[in-house]
Amino acid sequence: MSITVTVILFALGLVLIIKGGDWFVDSAVWFANLTGIPKFIVGATIVSIATTLPELTVSVTGVIEGELDMAVGNAVGSVTANIGLIMGISLVCIPAAVKRSQLCLKAVLMSGSALCLWLLCRNGELRFLPSLFLFAIFFEFLWDNIRSGKKDIGSDDREPVDKKDMPKEILLFIIGIAAIIIGSRLLITYGSELAIILGVPAAIVGVTMVAIGTSLPELVTTITAIRKKEASMSVGNIIGANVIDLTLILPVCSIVSGGGLKIAPQSYVLDMPVCFGMTLLAVVPPLITGRFRRWQGVAMLICYAAYVVVLVKYFGV
Repeated sequence: MSITVTVILFALGLVLIIKGGDWFVDSAVWFANLTGIPKFIVGATIVSIATTLPELTVSVTGVIEGELDMAVGNAVGSVTANIGLIMGISLVCIPAAVKRSQLCLKAVLMSGSALCLWLLCRNGELRFLPSLFLFAIFFEFLWDNIRSGKKDIGSDDREPVDKKDMPKEILLFIIGIAAIIIGSRLLITYGSELAIILGVPAAIVGVTMVAIGTSLPELVTTITAIRKKEASMSVGNIIGANVIDLTLILPVCSIVSGGGLKIAPQSYVLDMPVCFGMTLLAVVPPLITGRFRRWQGVAMLICYAAYVVVLVKYFGV
């Protein structure tokens, strides 16, 4: 198969995953309004998890199809790309003040989960029982979202919906799930093909091309936030998505793989420590000064570029 066709099918997989996620979230919110489930619960659970559906489905599909390096690389690489590339762009364009009280727990959860994941994989494998620590962090994050949402909820926050739209919403829900599944298979299959054609290890494709591709929803959110000058919205979305990426994806992959997920040396020696370092760069300065600053964004972009250079130079053979 030619490289042109491979790239087109790889890109098609990305489009299907992103649009499928949009349709899934929209229909889920519609059903929440219909049934009376409070929006804050929908936001803290369905929507929060749905923003990581691209990463989750791609990594799980990778494990099922035996592409373990790409699965692990995508999960960890998405967090590094979210901070180093997407959050970096956001802070260069619009630095922002932040309330330490709002940031503190989420900052601890994000950096703590990155460190915990790194330590749990030190023997070259992520086993299910130890990964329960990550699940605990995930549920604490959800519970914190619910606690925060309760403070803002009104007596009735439902939006009116027309029951005549139910067939359409059911169809969108089904199409959304199908698009995510099909897109994940295309992304893994043709991502592997690209790796073979270019002579690049699958792990590098996972932490770069696939990771950036599955982070496109966060990138779109960031661009929208920059246009509206809402830096805090962008940063909050990125931190939340990162916590879920770190605490949900690889533990689920460990279950799918039979309770023991093999971790490549590249992931443990380079990808995970860089990911942890990026989380510290993202949250320590604002916890000290109360602001996300432009120099932080510049430093994130430089660190991410250096990381990619090291990947290609020392692991790209």
